[in-house]
Amino acid sequence: LRSAASRPNVHAKLSGLDTAAGPSWSVAELAPAVGVALEAFGPDRLLFGSDWPVCRSVSTYGGVVAAADELLTALGVNERAAIMGGTATRIYGLGPPA
Repeated sequence: LRSAASRPNVHAKLSGLDTAAGPSWSVAELAPAVGVALEAFGPDRLLFGSDWPVCRSVSTYGGVVAAADELLTALGVNERAAIMGGTATRIYGLGPPA
């Protein structure tokens, strides 16, 4: 992950961690992976992904969003907004033309 993050054109999605952890996953179990991703990429190169509908095998969409909210509480409002939509809007070119 850190090797990929060393390339400035690479972005990462926080997605599927609950599915990878399995049915009895916890927010605490996901925290180390999210911490490494934040440290490596920073909020401006991270995107939230729910992994829906695959997440339904171990969670719910709401559960995944709630976990992301909890895992990102230490960040500022702008950093959380970047991960939860701003970064995707920017890199996928979804915003209004500049």
